[in-house]
Formats: sequence, C-alpha cells, structure tokens
Amino acid sequence: MFAGLPELGISNGEDLKETLTNCTEPLKAIDQFQTENGILLPTLQSALPFLDLHGTPRLEFHQSVFDELRDKLMERVATIAEGKEEDRYGKLEELLEKSFPLVKMPSIQPVVMQVLKHLPKVPEKKLKQVMADKELYKVCAVEVKRQIWQDNQALFGDEVSPLLKQYIVEKEAALFSNDLSVLHNFFSPSPKTRRQGEVVLKLTQMIGKNVKLYDMVLQFLRTLFLRTRNVHYCTLRAELLMSLHDLDISEICSVDPCHKFTWCLDACIREKFVDAKRARELQGFLDGVKKGQERVLGDLSMILCDPFASNTLVLSTVRNLQELLGQDALPRDSPDLLLLLRMLSLGQGAWDMIDSQVFKEPRLELEVVTRFLPAMLSVVVDDYTFTVEQKLPSEEKTSLTYPTTLPDAFNKYLQENRVACEMGLYYVLHIAKQRNKNALQRLLPALVETHNDMAFGDIFLHLLTGHLTLLSDEFGTDEFCAAVFDGFLLTSFSSKENVHRHTLRLLLHLHHKVLPSRLEALVKTLEPPKQSSDPVKELYTQLTEKLEAQKKSPPQPAEAPSLDLGLHPVTVTTTASAPTTPI
Repeated sequence: MFAGLPELGISNGEDLKETLTNCTEPLKAIDQFQTENGILLPTLQSALPFLDLHGTPRLEFHQSVFDELRDKLMERVATIAEGKEEDRYGKLEELLEKSFPLVKMPSIQPVVMQVLKHLPKVPEKKLKQVMADKELYKVCAVEVKRQIWQDNQALFGDEVSPLLKQYIVEKEAALFSNDLSVLHNFFSPSPKTRRQGEVVLKLTQMIGKNVKLYDMVLQFLRTLFLRTRNVHYCTLRAELLMSLHDLDISEICSVDPCHKFTWCLDACIREKFVDAKRARELQGFLDGVKKGQERVLGDLSMILCDPFASNTLVLSTVRNLQELLGQDALPRDSPDLLLLLRMLSLGQGAWDMIDSQVFKEPRLELEVVTRFLPAMLSVVVDDYTFTVEQKLPSEEKTSLTYPTTLPDAFNKYLQENRVACEMGLYYVLHIAKQRNKNALQRLLPALVETHNDMAFGDIFLHLLTGHLTLLSDEFGTDEFCAAVFDGFLLTSFSSKENVHRHTLRLLLHLHHKVLPSRLEALVKTLEPPKQSSDPVKELYTQLTEKLEAQKKSPPQPAEAPSLDLGLHPVTVTTTASAPTTPI
C-alpha cells in the first residue's frame, strides 16, 4: 500500500517495525518517529496536545490536512497547465518524476493521474508503465489513454470494438421495434438527436483532437463495412464527423476532405429534402474531386451509402418526379433529378468501390432514366386516370378497370438495377402513405423479385409495415390480405427470418383488424420452427397471448349515444390553415 515511499526518502510501516524491533525504549522511539515524519511545522507541535484534549485522533487530523493539501496541489497542477508560462510542462514533468513512484498509493494516485492528464506528451517510459499495469490503465484519464492508443492500434481496437457492436445492436433494435408508425419510424430522429447517442459521444470523447485516432476509427468502419456489408457503419462514419463538427474540432474537420460535403448533406437530411441550392453545392464537391485525389470518392460513397442519406435522396427523387409530371417534362431533361440519381448511384456502389479499391464514380445506366422512370410515371398516370374516371358522372364513365399488371420495363429494372429498385421501393411507400389500396395491390407482387432481394431488407420492411398501419381497415378484406401476405410477405418468410419477424410485428399491431378466418390461418403458418431465434419466438408468443386475451374479453358492444350533445364554448381562430396534400 505504501510502495514507493522509501525511494523518496520517506519512512514507511516497515521502517517503524524495524525501529520498534531494535529499540530499548518503544515510547521514545514512537515519539521520535512522529517528530521526524509528522508535519514539519514548529508552531504545530505545541498545538497538537489541544487536539488530544478534545479527543481528536492524530490520524484524523493528519488525514484532513493531507486531503486539503492534495486538493490544493491538484488545483495548482490544473492552473499551471492552463497558464501561459513557457516552462509549465517542465514543472509538471518534474512533479511527475517526484510523484510517480507513489502512483500505486490510493491516496496519492489522483495527484499523479492529474499530472499525467495535463501533460500533452507524457514521457514514453511512464506511458509504458501505465499500459503494462491493468489497474493504472483503467483509472487513467482519456487524455492519457489517447497517447497510449495512438501507437497501439490493437489496444485501441479492443476499446472501440464493443462500442461498434453496441451501435449496430441499437440500430437493429430500432428497425425491429414493436411500435409501428408512419410518424415515428427509424428515420424520425434528427441528425443532431442521433449524434447525442451514447456510442457517438463516447467515440468522440475517445478521439478528442487526435487525427491519428480518428483515422483508425474510420479504418475500423471501412473494414467492418467490407466484412459485413452493414450500412449502419456508413451512418456512424457520417455521425462521427458531424459530432466533431458540432464541437468545432477543426484539427480533424479541416483535414477530412469529406467534411464540407457531409455538412451540406447533413442539412439536407435534417430537412428530408435536397433543395436546388444545396444540390448545386453537393455537385460542386463531386465535380471538384481532382486527379490524384480519387480515393476521397471511397469516403464520399460511404457517406452517401448511409441509409439516412439514401432516404433523403430517394424522397427528393420521388418529389422531383411528381413535379416533372405536373410540368409534362421528361426525367432526362431535369439536371436536379440526374444529380440525385448520380449521388444515389455513388452511394449504392460504396461497397464495390472500397472492395475493389478502384475509385471511380459508377456510371448510371442511361436506360434507368429513359426507360425505367417513364415506366414508373406511366403507373402514376394509370392511377390518376382511374381516379379521375371514378369521379365522372355515371353517363360519362367508360368501362375502365384498374390495371393489374405493370410495364415490363418497370419489372425488369426493379430486378436488375440497384438505383431503379431503390426508387421503385420508395414509390411503393409513397403509394401506401397515400392510402392507395388499388395501386399497392398492383405493385406488391413485383416486389417478390427485386435486385439483391432489396424488398426483403430490414429498412424497407420496417418502413412498409409502418405505412401499412394507414390502411389498417383494409385488412378486413380477403383481397388486401392476400396481396400483402400471400402475394408478398409469405413468399419468403420461411427462408428469411427477418421477414418472419417483420410479419409478426405487423400482425401484433393489426391483428384486431385482420379478417378472423385469415388471422387463424396466418397464426398457424407463422408458428416458428424449433431452430428459430429467440426474438421470433418471443414475438409469436406475444401475438398468441394477445389473441388469447382478446378471446377472453371480447370487445364491449357500443353504448347507445347519450342525448347530451356536449356542446361547449369554442374559441374560433380568425385564420384557418389550408389543408395540405401529402407529398
């Protein structure tokens, strides 16, 4: 406990033991030991007997003096470090040399750690001693750990790895949340709110202003993205940079070539729309990548691969297409639309680019613009035509029926092209948000075969299940249930466990709306096999328990309406807001 005192010429318990063993008069020896090792203040000696008269033990007195002096010393260390004297770090190093032998003493350790914390460059020998001792390493400040980590990538990786795992677990938990809603979904939190997450804050603190550590974290993220293809690592790449931006860490932001691009894109994500001004800025960054700097495209593609960025780009694309439709303009004639597709394509190609190390923008297939988008717009026109037809007086109506098939070009590119598939999926969400049952029933069968099974990805299924809550009453019809379940979800639930989970999430939320005969069949079909994971089994158990509870307490018949009209004074506002049409 008192290791290190002899090195400083201070007696410890062993010295007292030896003195008492070899002396003839123990009381005199104790008195002499106290005088030599007590507080060397002549005026204090005559005052100590007063404490004895008050029954205050000497230990209590010395401990209180010690605590006070230690706090003053720690304050002084901070003051010296924050001062402007040229030799301030020299003074701290001198103090470190004197105090370090006592670093294992619990009472002195805080002083040593305070000195280490305030030294911008701790002597290497001391760093190695701290790193070699698990207890010291655990209690030392993050400022000291940064100096250890920057030359020990493996140790830093061990510290960062649990945080990265936690981040992915949190993202996946959000996607499989039991709360289904259009208003509160995976993409609802603002960028600033997301950056307040525990993992982002911890990583930001661990990095500090250290460019080397920042580069290491980026390398970990690239490696994990390559190994797993998990796009949430791309989100963390962008969030980390913007977290450092929020703290004005110019030492890092100024050297990351993606900083201004990410900052501009972050503003678009916040608004969930890329306006014309920001679109020009983003295009300027992409066009400004010079020869010899092409590697930056790898990082830019990762930032564009972030699902929050993709979500914003595709929502902007759908909005852009609606405007073109209103202007009778062609997709190929819109520079804004072509830029959005260019960024989508770059984001979608992130994994291939980093894997191949060929840093070149992927070429967007011209036919996506000349064939797929017109086919998608023709689906919109079909729907609009049918809607207008239904509103005509009966004598003007034709025998027009709602189309059930889709243009060949639409199906073809949904299966063969990543960018086209992403837009097609978001168009389905757009239709669901408008509660357009007919169009949804027409589109769902096409989602069974999509590029890389994108329609069965967690992000799309999370959004689709949330959007389907808007059509909850339609689940009372066999036709709609057949389209959603038989025509889409049940086609792959047995081979893809995530689809099984999302289907159960949907039923857990809407079971009371589903046609009883259909519900009974679904519950049998969705019973998990023995090899299923615990989350699937838990969801199924929750569903069956809810259904049992519903059987035991059937809904109460509606009471006869009260004669009391319940009229109350109402304050009428002078301005009425016009209803808005959802985009």
